Amino acid sequence: MTSMLTSVLSRAEAEIAVERGADIVDCKDSTRGALGALPLGDVAGIVAAVDGRRPVSTVVELPHDVSQARAAIEAAAATGVAFVKFALPLTPDAQEIIAELAPLAARIRLVAVLFADLGPDFGVLPSLARAGFHGAMLDTAHKGRRRLLDCMSVGVLADFVGQCRALGLKAGLAGSLEAPDAPRLLVLRPDVLGFRGALCQAGDRRNTLAPSAVTLIRDLIPREPTPMNAPMGAPSVAPSVAPASRGREVDHVFVRDLVMPVEIGAYGFERGHAQRVRFNVDVEVYRIAGPDDMRVAFSYDVIMDAIKIILAAGHIELVETIAERLADSVLSHERVHAVGVEVEKLDVVAPGSVGVRIRREHAAPSSAPA
Repeated sequence: MTSMLTSVLSRAEAEIAVERGADIVDCKDSTRGALGALPLGDVAGIVAAVDGRRPVSTVVELPHDVSQARAAIEAAAATGVAFVKFALPLTPDAQEIIAELAPLAARIRLVAVLFADLGPDFGVLPSLARAGFHGAMLDTAHKGRRRLLDCMSVGVLADFVGQCRALGLKAGLAGSLEAPDAPRLLVLRPDVLGFRGALCQAGDRRNTLAPSAVTLIRDLIPREPTPMNAPMGAPSVAPSVAPASRGREVDHVFVRDLVMPVEIGAYGFERGHAQRVRFNVDVEVYRIAGPDDMRVAFSYDVIMDAIKIILAAGHIELVETIAERLADSVLSHERVHAVGVEVEKLDVVAPGSVGVRIRREHAAPSSAPA
């Protein structure tokens, strides 16, 4: 399951985060940039206020001197936090820094933050894994300019999460994320989604947390029930939106005439270059009752992202393969009753097109009335 990380800058905000169901309370001074560190006294106060109800993370602004960096991380860990995050420098000595911090990783859960808007090198991920780091997180350095999904495609983000998973690293995604981004990124199955601005008054990360905004994001990220004896994690808080369908009403969410360059074809001459492929997708979604926000919507972005993730995997021989993978991806969402997929190659015959049309469905969700 994906955890919701909420960045806070005070004990009061930490209490809001806990009460509204955040999974991880993250100590960060949002007025001082992407990874501004709070004073350690404030961090210790937040840890005391949370009192074990949630794991707490904190940010360390890594000094250039490695010995000072180790001391800073040690001091942060001494506050009682569960995780210590820091920005991995984009310098030639990054590998040496990782190696120097490896002894700390044996007893402190370290999370390296890479900035998506600064051209990060995913080649450091194996080094982080060998050094025993707990995880890696993508964020954006320049807040208010470009969001995570403006900097990297869903295909690249899927690759990052996949590499982390293969290496045994926890994968986190953040970077000016908003409510509509949650269902899009959940498809990638990251371990953590991090939020700040979307949770604040007027959507401004420099303002205080707005409880209703925290609840909105919380409701968009599914979670498993927490055992009563679990020391940390989410409480059993009922979502604000009832998951049951309203009668048997079905809405149609569609993407029409989306043309993408695709490396496709079973012939040898079709390899090594892209062809134009047109997608038409119609998704039958069970309607649910709720407020006028993303909690009741099935985003068309989810459909387009599924297409992009499939295409990012490389050459595909058959349009049937694309259609089946796309149908499987869309049907994985619990509210989807059925999906119709049409995939057409536009460069095979002129005028005209060739392709395949399929329709797939599964049984109604158990919460839907018979």
